[in-house]
Amino acid sequence: MLKMSARVFVYGTLKSGEPNHQWLTKKENGQAQFLGRGTTAVKFPLVVGTRYNIPFLLDRPGDGHNIHGEIYEVDEAMFSKLDQLEDYPNYYDREEQTIRTETEGNLQCWLYLIRKFPVKMLAKPQLSAYHNTPEQPYSEKSVRDPAISAKDDLSY
Repeated sequence: MLKMSARVFVYGTLKSGEPNHQWLTKKENGQAQFLGRGTTAVKFPLVVGTRYNIPFLLDRPGDGHNIHGEIYEVDEAMFSKLDQLEDYPNYYDREEQTIRTETEGNLQCWLYLIRKFPVKMLAKPQLSAYHNTPEQPYSEKSVRDPAISAKDDLSY
């Protein structure tokens, strides 16, 4: 058994049933163990943005809603793969936050968020939970226009 190194709170496409969940289940990425569901103790704006319909947790603590998501304990290899997916630290940043759980009390977990964003993103509908929908379908990297990076598309 590998040593687990971090708890990660996922709120978007990495959740079970969402488009990027396979990142957490692929053995070649490392190990991840589902610990349960949780909610951020601090409110944040969670919005869907860019032409690719990506969920973003914006670094504006106190605004928005307490965000619902899932907690995973991951090994170092998986944590590194998640950093790669989120393009940390070039696109997303990450920080530890208190996550309230139904069974384990409060846990300190890493979460990914966007620190630099256009202020107009705060005018988008703010969610308490993300779900991929046919009305706003998430576009996986493999089908995106390579000439338009998501990072450069935040103002879309």
